[in-house]
Amino acid sequence: MRRGGIPDSFLDGYSELLTEVSETGRLPRRAELDAFRVTGERAAESGYGLRELVGLYLTATRRLWGTLPGIARSATGAERARTGDALLAALEAAVAALGEGHERAQRLAVRQEEAERREFVDDLLYGRSDLGRLAERAQRFGLRLARSHAVAVAEGTEKYDDVHPAVRRIDRELVDRFRERDVLLATKDGRLVCIAATAERPVLDAFARLAESPGPGYPPARRVAVGRDHSGPGGVVRSYEEALGALDLADRLDLDGVRFNASELLVFPVLLRDRAAMADLVRTVLGPLTQARGGAAPLLETLSVCAAAGYVNAEAARRLGVSVRTLSYRLARIRSLTGYDPGDGLQRYTLETAAMGARLLGWPERQL
Repeated sequence: MRRGGIPDSFLDGYSELLTEVSETGRLPRRAELDAFRVTGERAAESGYGLRELVGLYLTATRRLWGTLPGIARSATGAERARTGDALLAALEAAVAALGEGHERAQRLAVRQEEAERREFVDDLLYGRSDLGRLAERAQRFGLRLARSHAVAVAEGTEKYDDVHPAVRRIDRELVDRFRERDVLLATKDGRLVCIAATAERPVLDAFARLAESPGPGYPPARRVAVGRDHSGPGGVVRSYEEALGALDLADRLDLDGVRFNASELLVFPVLLRDRAAMADLVRTVLGPLTQARGGAAPLLETLSVCAAAGYVNAEAARRLGVSVRTLSYRLARIRSLTGYDPGDGLQRYTLETAAMGARLLGWPERQL
């Protein structure tokens, strides 16, 4: 027989306990409460909710109440009241123990789910698992890896974890806005990672906007990078690595802005592919700047700012916080020391490339 979908087997021992409590007035013993905790765990593991379980016990108590010997033999209303109080105390203790067991089973299930999710994310982003098996596991977490995916990574001023308030905020917003999509949100190495199918590109855009501005009281991301679209499980790894590379380049180059697309930074990996050649270019073109008073760093900054300002001297001077006259002096000094003229198109390109290489290689702080 079932009540509320729960078998009466979850009531084993309860009628005997009520019978004895009605006769003696005692409270449930420790062993009996432990048995109720185990019952609560079994109910949770079987998929029954705590409300259904408590309802089963309340219904059983009401059904048994008039048949219990302590109630039936009570000669006075006061005796019946004392017996009733003892029965209700036993019910309260039993329900509390059932709740403890049910909640414990749920916490264990959540921890197991979190562990499995984290293991899956690690395997997915590092490509350490069999691709066929990985695709099967991915379906459980809402991803279909046969499709093309892109990965966005947010890096905060503080490390992200699964209980970080900004992470919960972004997760809620994405779920409310997009419901069930081919999307996975996770934390990895203190960063927040969003994996979405190419067809769900608006999800990545929304993720980036929310990371940049999660709302009042939530810390915004310092930088957000988006990898390119790639197909298959291996494509997720590649897009993730591209996003991490974009974050690294943005830091090393001290790029302005918060959001970066790996596709817009492809020139830099090309420049670094032959580090020896790039180091030679930096030493040859910019090495003479070390002879300047104050070293190479101020003149190198001048080159970078002028390029960012489109070689509009007034704007470059404003960004540097110097006068146009001082800027003109610095440019003339660069020309005299290096032999390259920032006013000449080809020579300007050589200077800019060398300046980018210097920033990527950490020169002049680091010797090449």
